[in-house]
Amino acid sequence: MIELILFISQLISMYEFLILASVVISWLFAFGIVNPYNQFARAIWNFLQTVTEPALRPIRAMLPDLGGIDISPIILLIALEFIKGVVLVNLMKAFI
Repeated sequence: MIELILFISQLISMYEFLILASVVISWLFAFGIVNPYNQFARAIWNFLQTVTEPALRPIRAMLPDLGGIDISPIILLIALEFIKGVVLVNLMKAFI
């Protein structure tokens, strides 16, 4: 059971990486560093949006309009860290 909890923790860590990658590539598009019409960059962007958007959409729906500032990835990262640091650790302690 501990191996399953460690596997879930690793999956959460990989998802956090994908969220950060999505944020970085959106900044690169916004500041004109990467051409959004580049097929390779667009394919990466579409993949990251497909993976991260289902988790970010409900958070964005609950947040008030902040004038173009999107803090939903930060809230999701904090929630995922809480799950890893509190919930999974306590589950592991329960099975030891």
